[in-house]
Amino acid sequence: MAQGSGRKPLVAEKRYSAGGKGKPPAKKPARRKPASKAKKPGLLARLFGRKKTRARPVRKKRGVIGWLLAPFAFAFRLVWGFTWRVGMVVCGLVGLAVAFQYARLPEVSAYLDGRARGSVTILDREGEVFAWRGDQFGGVVTADTVSPHLKNAIVATEDKRFYRHLGLSPRGIAGAVRINLSEGRGPLSGHGGSTITQQAAKLLCLGKIYDPAEWKSESAYEADCRKGSLWRKGTEAIFALAMEAKYTKDEILSIYMNRAYMGGGAYGAEAAAQRYFGKSANQLNPAEGAMLAGLLTAPSTLAPTNNLQRSQDRAATVLRLMQEQGYLTTAEMQKYQDNPAELSEAAAARAGGYFADWVMDSIPDFLGDQTTEDVVIRSTMDQRLQAAAEEALKYVFENKVREGSKAQAAIVVMSADGAVRAMVGGRKTRVSGVFNRATQAKRQTGSAFKPFVYATALELGYSPYDRVLDAKYCLNIPGSGQWCPDNYTRKFYGEVTLARALRDSLNVPAVKISEAVGRDKVSRVAKDFGIDSDLAAGPSLALGASESSLLEMTGAYAGILNGGSSVTPYGMTELKLVEDNEALMGASGGIGERVIRPEAAQQLVWMMEKVIAGGTGQRAQIPGWQAAGKSGTTSAAKDAWFIGFTADYVAGVWMGYDDNTPLSGVTGGGLPAEIWRETMVRVHEGLEPKPLPMLEPAAIAPPPQETRRERRRRQGPNLGQELGRAVDNILRDILGN
Repeated sequence: MAQGSGRKPLVAEKRYSAGGKGKPPAKKPARRKPASKAKKPGLLARLFGRKKTRARPVRKKRGVIGWLLAPFAFAFRLVWGFTWRVGMVVCGLVGLAVAFQYARLPEVSAYLDGRARGSVTILDREGEVFAWRGDQFGGVVTADTVSPHLKNAIVATEDKRFYRHLGLSPRGIAGAVRINLSEGRGPLSGHGGSTITQQAAKLLCLGKIYDPAEWKSESAYEADCRKGSLWRKGTEAIFALAMEAKYTKDEILSIYMNRAYMGGGAYGAEAAAQRYFGKSANQLNPAEGAMLAGLLTAPSTLAPTNNLQRSQDRAATVLRLMQEQGYLTTAEMQKYQDNPAELSEAAAARAGGYFADWVMDSIPDFLGDQTTEDVVIRSTMDQRLQAAAEEALKYVFENKVREGSKAQAAIVVMSADGAVRAMVGGRKTRVSGVFNRATQAKRQTGSAFKPFVYATALELGYSPYDRVLDAKYCLNIPGSGQWCPDNYTRKFYGEVTLARALRDSLNVPAVKISEAVGRDKVSRVAKDFGIDSDLAAGPSLALGASESSLLEMTGAYAGILNGGSSVTPYGMTELKLVEDNEALMGASGGIGERVIRPEAAQQLVWMMEKVIAGGTGQRAQIPGWQAAGKSGTTSAAKDAWFIGFTADYVAGVWMGYDDNTPLSGVTGGGLPAEIWRETMVRVHEGLEPKPLPMLEPAAIAPPPQETRRERRRRQGPNLGQELGRAVDNILRDILGN
């Protein structure tokens, strides 16, 4: 439009500069308003929420393969996202659990001796160890002080990666699961793949201490500690990780070596080394170390005292593992496989199993089976005599008893004061915790009881030369009718001396003497000599109808040997705690009160010597030694006895069946007398013969010859003679001289 038209320029036109040539000026960038600060997402949002991402570039179109793989990729992203988040939570919880257990773990020294019970060590009369009872703990060992061969054997056998893992071995667990499944068991049944650390955690029962108020028994407590559930495995793993964080590897190994059970009542390496080899754990050679390490798999089954060959075979396997892992050279492995570990003399003999059981029964439980302290008992046991008794029994049964016989026997050897030197409670001698026929069996004594009948008579003034009529003899027993004892030979021998009646074990004279002196007195003498069993009340008392144990009978005979004083058989001389010097208990028996006069006892010994010299006990004769004794056979031959003594020792032998089956062709003067002789011959090896303390009685002089006048005077006036004399006198008066 022309300028002259009078129109005013538009306001917008003023924005153009004069030199802009009709173009609007360039626009200035607008100032942005500052954005508000974004709120930080929470923990859950960070873990599980979707991330806010930048705008993604436009994706290319997927091909056919892309569309096929898309669901799998999505599933993988979903699983992975869930897994790593859950894994982080689990790791956190495990970390907290490990930290909690770590805070509760005590110093390592508190875990080195975890026995609930103490131990009992039994010494023989010379002070040598011959038996153990309870939970034996020889003392603390460490990975530094123990023999390196034992340390290496344990690692090679139980956990070859012990020094490289953190308490758990995934490879070991996987291998154990594979083996269990291949053998048809559940994945957690059988092999566990546990590391030494996990095994130590199990031995510690996850730190739970045995409380008698909480558990019915120690066995129940241990069973709970050995559970194999999945939860239990998990808690053991956490405890093992805490141990790895708290203790060094050698400290963990020390806990394991001190707490592991190694058979034979031995807990820990030191106790096992002493128990089996008679030496300290720091002195073990590779063969001995391998044997102990091999026990850890099955300590009771593989214990060398149970089966030495099986234990040696297991040790050979351990030696091979040690060689494969570089602990031994091939030459060293071969050397010790060819020369396996052997038991010490005490462990090999394992003498006195029955004896040790008897001693343990004679002391209070709180010092014996239930002790919480370590106790040492010094005993009367003589290991040489124990071996003699065991060898004698074995010899007779191998050479003089038919093969396959189930007959049993028992032997007791003691001194005259009642100190028991040897005890065999059955044909199986290397046992413990079984029925002891020497102390627990109560059997009829038969004629072995007769010495107490004659002891009573001698005490009352009878002489061994006094005579008694051996003839048919019957008694009326109230409620039972007539009872007529008979001799074993079914014969009678007329008038015999008391000495002969005992020598030939005649029954009728024994009953007559018992009735003459009084059954009550015979019972009193027997009880005073130590036969505590209930004695028969009838006339059969004299023939041994009462029951007694072999230990009681042998102790009663010891009273005859020592001059007529009673004895209480005993096996313990001293009991004390390991840490104490003073004894808590002394001897549990010995010589007691006098029962009969020394002269009566010595005359009885003289009578009993005739039994072995020429009577029913002739098979018991010991060449070069005086010996006295008495045989005994019960009715139907259910029991056969021989008990006797020399000047040094008393020994008793019983033989029979546990079920009271009659013995076939066996009497007390037969096999029992032979067992007695074989025992005493071995017992007296190296000893000088001594005479028995016996007294031969004065012979009874025959009555002097009387004159006819002395006889008439003794007999008094004869009526016929007096009448004739009176008639003669009358005729003389009438007729005169």
